[in-house]
Amino acid sequence: MAQGSGGATAALEALGAVPHGQEERYRREGWWRDTTYIDDFLAVVANQPDKVAIVGHRSDPAPAVTTLSYRQLGQLVDRFAGALLDLGVAPGEIVSIQLPNDWVFAALVLACGRIGAVANPLVPILRDREIAFMLGRTASPVVIVADRYRGYDHAAMLDRVLTGLADQAAADRSDLRVRGFAVGLDAPVGRVEPFGPHFVDERWEDTLDRSALDARALGPDDLAELQFTSGTTGEPKGVMHTPNTIYAGTRAFAEIGGLTGDDSVLMPSTLAHQTGFLIGIVMPLSTGMKVVYQDLWDPELFCRLADDEQVTFSAGATPFLTDIVAECQRRGRRLQSMQSYVCAGAPIPSPLVEATKADALGELIAVWGMTENGGVTSTVPGSPTEVVADSDGLPVPWMEARVVAQDDPATEVPVGGVGRLLVRGASQTAGYFKRPDLYQAQLSGGDDGLGPWFDTGDLARRRADGGIRIAGRTKDLVIRGGENVPVVEVEAVLFGHPGVKEVAVIGYPDDRLGERACAVVVPEGEAPTLADLTAFLDQAGMAKQFWPERIEVVAEMPKTPSGKIQKFHLREQFGG
Repeated sequence: MAQGSGGATAALEALGAVPHGQEERYRREGWWRDTTYIDDFLAVVANQPDKVAIVGHRSDPAPAVTTLSYRQLGQLVDRFAGALLDLGVAPGEIVSIQLPNDWVFAALVLACGRIGAVANPLVPILRDREIAFMLGRTASPVVIVADRYRGYDHAAMLDRVLTGLADQAAADRSDLRVRGFAVGLDAPVGRVEPFGPHFVDERWEDTLDRSALDARALGPDDLAELQFTSGTTGEPKGVMHTPNTIYAGTRAFAEIGGLTGDDSVLMPSTLAHQTGFLIGIVMPLSTGMKVVYQDLWDPELFCRLADDEQVTFSAGATPFLTDIVAECQRRGRRLQSMQSYVCAGAPIPSPLVEATKADALGELIAVWGMTENGGVTSTVPGSPTEVVADSDGLPVPWMEARVVAQDDPATEVPVGGVGRLLVRGASQTAGYFKRPDLYQAQLSGGDDGLGPWFDTGDLARRRADGGIRIAGRTKDLVIRGGENVPVVEVEAVLFGHPGVKEVAVIGYPDDRLGERACAVVVPEGEAPTLADLTAFLDQAGMAKQFWPERIEVVAEMPKTPSGKIQKFHLREQFGG
């Protein structure tokens, strides 16, 4: 399965990948390689086996700490690889993982790469509706969830989803090949099996053919990760990444922050987001760092872990940083070893930048990126407060960004102007899984021979220093605490409520979370309450984080002559 420098594999292109067209250039510049993060991890295991790799702090369901050396982690990765092989997982097949932050998550991702399979991280907040769609799209032969997490029964949910998929397969007279496992489960729950007996208790590594295993490992341009993201299309999009696009996407955080194998990382953001996947799994474990996992957000625990584990680096959305600064101010001391913190997902107010530097930690670095491309722009250590607060930084060397007129992608806006943000480069996704039409619709230009530009759906302001500042979004999306709310999906469900004639979901500002969601409703008869809507979404199996937290009832929607709802009017009326 491993390969050298052939660009996207035929199998990847068959799934809808779009070749960058710049593969040779990326390799020549050192932005892509002929090795992978799996090769890097195995080298670390061989060269520093006794160094601590992971310290996993679990709060749910009960406090627990697991510490693994690189030798131990390497052994468990091979054990999980053997378990997946025994289940018949073939190269290129997709293993779906919905787990809290812990060593099991990381080991499963590395085990997938070890056998040439594809890791499909699923955010823990997703419920029946989203999971059923994603598993139906991926046809994953193996799905692994937590037994219970944050009071929710994931094993029971997975059983419902697998039963529904089996019923659908029977109706379609098709085969359903899927095994479901739950970490922490003691006895089977319907179609879901306990994880421990097959994956942990069996010493599969003792009988593995290492040379055969190495031959199966991911090649640098194979599909390695499938990460679903929400947008405006009414369905989640499966973002495809290879070891090379992951390598380029990860470099932004390591190189801008000046990190080495001597650093320690604390990751409280979910490993199932691209930030957590890159910074919490790939970057530390391919470079020999120690990574500390926190499964539930608690700013007091974060600060204690940062000090106790001598953590030098972390990352998260603005709400996390707000809580960290407040905790440092409450306890009256800074984080002792934290040298830098990457903040992404929302603007950072100037007072928060100043308070971070004065009361919490060393360098605050603002980064902009997407699931589609990792870190694209970044400020640099030493940047003054006004730059960090008013800029999303300059493009990293292996990515380009341009801001163009909204009605003319060939015309760049002048400094100070706002336009559509287009990007391209070595960390850009290979495309959307089985939906090349959706990806092609976001590409344009490339007449200069350097490849097409990807329309991010964001609006940005050009700065005089060559950097950008995100100014808004053209895509219909609300970002709540760094979590994308799939507006079209929420609206589609709410349209089924008997008391809803029309509905539009918009964002409104929130000091802590950046945005919250508001449902603007034209009622059918008696107007529903917010509790009515959230109960309806709960019954539909939609993640609670996607529910609106406010309702506004109107007699009619502002519309264009063609009948489209003019959400900007609603935002002007209710978004303040």
